[in-house]
Amino acid sequence: CWEVRKHNSSEWCRFVQSNPDCRLDGGFLNYLEGVFCVFPPRLLPLAVTLYALWLLYLFIILGVTAEKFFCPNLSAISTNLKLSHNVAASLTSPLHGVTFLAFGNGAPDVFSAVVAFSDPRTAGLAIGAVFGAGVFVTTVVAGGIALVKPFTAASRPFLRDVIFYMVAVFLTFMVLYFGRITLGEALGYLGLYIFYVFTVVLCTWIHRRQRGEGLAPPGPWEPEMPTDAEERESSGVSSGDYGEEYRPLLPPHETSLRILATALSPLDHRRWRRKPWYWRLFKVFKVPVELVLLLTVPVVDPDKDDLNWKRPLNCLHVLTSPLLCVLTLKSGAYGLYQIQGVFPVWGLVTLVGSVLGIIIFITTSNEEPPKYHCVFAFLGFLASAMWINAAATELVNILRTLGVIFQLSNTVLGLTLLAWGNSIGDTFSDLTMARQGYPRMAFSACFGGIIFNILVGVGLGCLLQMTSSQPVVKLEPDSLLVWILAGALGLSLVFSFVAVPAQCFQLGKAYGVCLILYYLAFLCVALLTEFRVIRLSTS
Repeated sequence: CWEVRKHNSSEWCRFVQSNPDCRLDGGFLNYLEGVFCVFPPRLLPLAVTLYALWLLYLFIILGVTAEKFFCPNLSAISTNLKLSHNVAASLTSPLHGVTFLAFGNGAPDVFSAVVAFSDPRTAGLAIGAVFGAGVFVTTVVAGGIALVKPFTAASRPFLRDVIFYMVAVFLTFMVLYFGRITLGEALGYLGLYIFYVFTVVLCTWIHRRQRGEGLAPPGPWEPEMPTDAEERESSGVSSGDYGEEYRPLLPPHETSLRILATALSPLDHRRWRRKPWYWRLFKVFKVPVELVLLLTVPVVDPDKDDLNWKRPLNCLHVLTSPLLCVLTLKSGAYGLYQIQGVFPVWGLVTLVGSVLGIIIFITTSNEEPPKYHCVFAFLGFLASAMWINAAATELVNILRTLGVIFQLSNTVLGLTLLAWGNSIGDTFSDLTMARQGYPRMAFSACFGGIIFNILVGVGLGCLLQMTSSQPVVKLEPDSLLVWILAGALGLSLVFSFVAVPAQCFQLGKAYGVCLILYYLAFLCVALLTEFRVIRLSTS
């Protein structure tokens, strides 16, 4: 499809429509036909600008959905499954951290990888994003933490995570070298992550036995943990965004209509007045997304007395959430399917959802949540996952379109735009955590979180593309850039693996500067390779 720009501008549309390689699988919009058929050639810069703005907005959709809807519902599910958040009281807290929390934080990365692996033409995006995000997080973010607040790294978790990550990178390097991944290798990725989870829990259990289950402050071998109040304050993920902090302790009796209007308001006027201008500007862009998400995704909050039960809105969710799922699954193909050629699936879902919503509204009250309210957490988890999947599909398609327009490889788009977009949330949260006095925890998150992304992203992404007749997925590197990317990630891990213990785990500004300079050098080499300034000699 890259050949389209080599033709006369009058032939662009016909070429895109007739070339099978220009067909975008999945997604609601055909971006290639939009830029080459809808916009005249002289307005190509305008089309690119609109696509770039839409790309940024898709990252906002991914971030808001994961932060305020996907992660809270995962937390509610883990609470219902009796997975404790208390660090000192239970061994299940590390299990929560490396499973539910990792899944919540890595959801945009994993969904983007799964979508990209679904088409051999965009598999380079997944490889570029997985490796690119790894290089970015382990150099720029880790170096930024050392610059913001020099600290003593947690030795055992650091060495454990770096070793596992190096093994994961080596496995991916071998898969790229052979150009394919088999069913056993895909299951091996997921098995290695399960083994990593087991190792984390086992190490925590051994360490706590050595400490005699005491509540002494953590030493330099383990990351410090903030209190629940500090977690809520630092994360910024609370219902306070919607006015909860101003609600009286004993609220008066409210009508269902007022409860619905309050629950659907993503903006609190008193909070708005005391925030800086840039927060307000960003909030303006997020309000439409939050409003649609509030309409379609229920959120259960175990920390509230009423578990965030909003009777009229939750009854509406019984209709909107399943409707959202069928209309976003396979870009609406299942939702528009006609049963017996007569009745559409979305019509049946609307009918059943309306009846269930009315029954729940009649049999419940505004003041007390029903006993089955925990079911709404699973419904919210599924609905938010469908939102993330839909946004990730559009994200991959628009990146592929930009690659065709500018004749850039999927790998360079993955290691830059997709990797930066998916990592920006982790960057801000880790640096904020470091400023607030928890640099060891932020540093541990740099290496622990991306293990989930590479092992589950590659393993699950390839596993879902395999069939009984074709239990192999081809992953052939399309350029020298893939090997530079894999080598850069491996070299950065080896550098940290050697340099951190050599400094007795005392990390300061010199370490941070070295990591950031390393990333800038890597980026320069990657871009020079993409534009063929650096190339392999064919002689």
